[in-house]
Amino acid sequence: MNNPHDPFTTLLRQTRFEISAATLSQCPPESGIEIAFAGRSNSGKSSALNTLVDHSGLARTSKTPGRTQLINFFSLNEQWKLVDLPGYGYAKVPEKMKQEWQANMGEYLEKRECLAGLFLVMDVRHPLKEFDVMMLEWSQHYDMPVHILLSKSDKLKKGPANNALFAVKKAVQDYGDNISVQLFSSHNKSGVEQARSVLANWFGFNQDKI
Repeated sequence: MNNPHDPFTTLLRQTRFEISAATLSQCPPESGIEIAFAGRSNSGKSSALNTLVDHSGLARTSKTPGRTQLINFFSLNEQWKLVDLPGYGYAKVPEKMKQEWQANMGEYLEKRECLAGLFLVMDVRHPLKEFDVMMLEWSQHYDMPVHILLSKSDKLKKGPANNALFAVKKAVQDYGDNISVQLFSSHNKSGVEQARSVLANWFGFNQDKI
């Protein structure tokens, strides 16, 4: 998947915004396969999604963390969706709003039948915070595959970045075999091919004739 013109990359570039939902009842009807992106506010979650689909303005990003307040759905085609979940943990957001976000996101994660996997985005300099651990525990309970993007890896030199990768890989071993980890940077596009390969595998792209 190193070729920028490969069929799956071409499909990703066709990703379009579909709908925003405040609650599970507002989400699109269950169908096909969904892969969700979760992460603490300012982890680089929306930027990672934008980078993977090669569309800088698709998922809303901001220098002010906490802008992603709704569950945002993006369609690759009629059967496959990427989902940008609300960012979590930003101190300046009112507590009541935090609780609503958490409740709505938790309901989506627990009850959405077409959810096939979770991309969990962590700042490589600050991995495995309370929210991240909560998500890993949830995924273990529901036997949900998780692919961890250690984002903003360009902020570290190669040695410290690889040390962080090793440490996180070791730390998540207790959560089972469904967890994978990689370095990622939206700034210099490192790790994009690896992440796209995970998406393709989870969507079953290699088996389907699109």
